[in-house]
Amino acid sequence: MTQKIGFLLLLLGFFVSCNPKPESEKLPRIAIAGIGIESSTFSPARTHEEAFHARIGDSIFDRYPFFDKDTDIRKRAEWIPTFLGKSLPGGMVTREAYESMVSKTLTMLKENGPYDGLWFDIHGAMSVEGLEDAEGDLIARIREVIGTEVLISTSMDLHGNVSQKLAKHSDLITCYRMAPHEDALESKARSITNLLDRLQNGMGKPRYKAWIPVPILLPGEKTSTRIEPGKGLYAQIPSVESKEGIIDAAIWVGYAWADESRNHAVVMVTGDDKEEVTQGAEQLAQSFWDVRHEFAFVAPTTSFEESMELALKSDQPPYIISDMGDNPTAGGAGDVTWTLREILSKKEFKDGAGPSLIYASIPGPELIEQALKVGVGGMVNAKVGAAVDSRFAPPLALEGSITAIKEGDRDAETEVVVKTGSVHVIVTKKRKPYHHESDFIELGLDPRTTDILVVKIGYLVPELYDMRGDWTMALTPGGVDQDLERLGHKNIKRPMFPLDLNMEDPDLHARLIPASNE
Repeated sequence: MTQKIGFLLLLLGFFVSCNPKPESEKLPRIAIAGIGIESSTFSPARTHEEAFHARIGDSIFDRYPFFDKDTDIRKRAEWIPTFLGKSLPGGMVTREAYESMVSKTLTMLKENGPYDGLWFDIHGAMSVEGLEDAEGDLIARIREVIGTEVLISTSMDLHGNVSQKLAKHSDLITCYRMAPHEDALESKARSITNLLDRLQNGMGKPRYKAWIPVPILLPGEKTSTRIEPGKGLYAQIPSVESKEGIIDAAIWVGYAWADESRNHAVVMVTGDDKEEVTQGAEQLAQSFWDVRHEFAFVAPTTSFEESMELALKSDQPPYIISDMGDNPTAGGAGDVTWTLREILSKKEFKDGAGPSLIYASIPGPELIEQALKVGVGGMVNAKVGAAVDSRFAPPLALEGSITAIKEGDRDAETEVVVKTGSVHVIVTKKRKPYHHESDFIELGLDPRTTDILVVKIGYLVPELYDMRGDWTMALTPGGVDQDLERLGHKNIKRPMFPLDLNMEDPDLHARLIPASNE
């Protein structure tokens, strides 16, 4: 009897090996790749490869909670993660850094193919020395390796740019619908789910991709979805997306601080119903154009001098001032000393008993080196800032006592707090944005009880926004100056609102973009 059972099991195993799982039941093979940064062409800074903190292979999964082992997304495909680089916003990417990262991406894609799909996770506002359309170049080179039949789903920031080349090589495409980007992970998951659904239902590439360039170029600080008209504009997307025959609808504000022909707003709708796709895209594009005059800064905006006057009079701590012109999360160099110089020159802060102020932050490797030698409680006197962007103010001599030292930060590497008068200045080895309460607490600072908090930022991220007692955005100088006319674009397509206020109404009819394999 035992021998008979053994024989039957052996026979069953042979049958299974000769009759593998039907092709329709096999999991799709999907690669993961992307290089993401927002880079200002108006900043003298340059971004090098180490700034991208590249993840290779399975380490990519750790970046996204929806790729945890037991998630539906993880289980629905055989994932092949290759190369993913994500940098803080900054200056243009060096050609050497770009080519190095592209080479690594293409090599890994060649080695691990073939694929049914590719999830392309980018920002969309990467500028590279000598290239006009970096993301368009990247996806075209990826196509040369993986072929035109593979389904690519592109996930983007709404401040990215969608050129016709990027639109053609992307089969599915979407972007965030909130600014600040509280829906970032939700949007990325949507781009993946769309890809999985199209592969597993056999529908493949959408039949239609409607692309409409909208000649509007506005900074994110004027297009936040916290307020109208951005809030109402983006609220229209779900009603378009929900229509039969539509896969996704998206609106890109575009990136204002790069001077390339692709820098402008774009609407894209993808799907299988030509009429619904084109009508949906045209509705969103027209809605955007119709409210163009209504966009305004998301908070009171004025000169730095007036911002400081309001802060000193305020009885609602912390009074937050956005040092906007050098915002490192928009592409600023992060080391412009102009604002800090203005603060330290004010008599109100000369005495330690004056109004408390935290300034976040300024790079100063020389001061960091001194601080590590003398330790907490020691005195330092060294120059900080303006190593990259000295156009508006020179390096600043900073003298004071060390109240905190923290090493090992991913971006800053080393952070030091220098107290001078009633001001606590956060000095970093490398630039770092300060967005979280923990960023300050870990340095022994309490932003909630300080009188004035000055942060290199534009609109406030959620934690700072919820913390504010009051807030103004200061029109300070830097590589992401909010005064676009002062920047002097030369290569964008004209006319462009608001640089050309009296321009005629543009053609907002949908352009149907050919499929990647056509």
